[in-house]
Amino acid sequence: MARFLIVRISLIMVTLLAVSIAIFSLIELLPGDAAALMLGQQSTPDSLRNLQEQMGLDRPPHIRYLEWIGGALRGDLGVSAKSPDISISSVIGERLRNSALLAVSAFVIAVPLGLAMGVWVGSRADTKIDRFLSMGGLVTISLPEFVTGVVMILVLSTMLGWLPSSSIMMPGESIIGNPQVLIMPILTVTGALFAYIFRMARANVIEVMESNYVRTAVLKGLPMRTVMVRHVMPNALLPTITVIANNVGWLFGGLIIIENLFAYPGMGGELINSIKTQDIPMLQSTAMVIAAVYAFSNLAADLTYGLLNPRVRLS
Repeated sequence: MARFLIVRISLIMVTLLAVSIAIFSLIELLPGDAAALMLGQQSTPDSLRNLQEQMGLDRPPHIRYLEWIGGALRGDLGVSAKSPDISISSVIGERLRNSALLAVSAFVIAVPLGLAMGVWVGSRADTKIDRFLSMGGLVTISLPEFVTGVVMILVLSTMLGWLPSSSIMMPGESIIGNPQVLIMPILTVTGALFAYIFRMARANVIEVMESNYVRTAVLKGLPMRTVMVRHVMPNALLPTITVIANNVGWLFGGLIIIENLFAYPGMGGELINSIKTQDIPMLQSTAMVIAAVYAFSNLAADLTYGLLNPRVRLS
């Protein structure tokens, strides 16, 4: 297990190093001068030079990269170029907590419901309820998240007036103090995730139900409940759990669309906002944190699968 862990962590570190170089290089290749773009028409030679010195643009790219990545490793991401009195670490910390709250809430709802429904429907393959729910799950997966979100806004907010149409909050307000702004974003994320888990669990249960050892257990006269608990579920849910763990990273990346649709104050919203305001330091750090979350989520998936499947640890 130790070798398995060391290999996976080493791969994650190499991946994050490559991602950091790619993020920095792509931003460097953007047309125009970042300082000039930020100052706009109000720029003067002196103000432009001062801002370039403040942002470190007067130094070679490789020096700026080493300073940026070195600060990130120490937990110091610098300050926002738009507001030098604002620490990037504090902004990202708050936005990361908000995104984590949204993602965890969706997982807590979608995972148990998806697994339970997948097992229940999978044990009733080719019935009317199986065909109906499978078609519903396929439609839900096929719909992009922003379409589902728009439909929810139209129905729950515009037509019924039950919920606010956005998650915009006044300065100083917190998500915990305004739980109603979480409901529609959570429902939007949960819908696609639930359908994906449900269909995966259903397919795995059907495959295991058709295996020889399950048929043998049934022919021996074991109660179906015992067959499901002892033979079907342990073998069917292993690949499903791996898919769930892998979806943590996908979910965090997919939140960008949903957070912007509902104006939710999370990492996705901050990423888009930094692009709009051309805040290069904030953009670099936000993109890097999202990449790190995705990478470590996949590491957690690998470790989970390794713990559940000893053959992977030995490979």
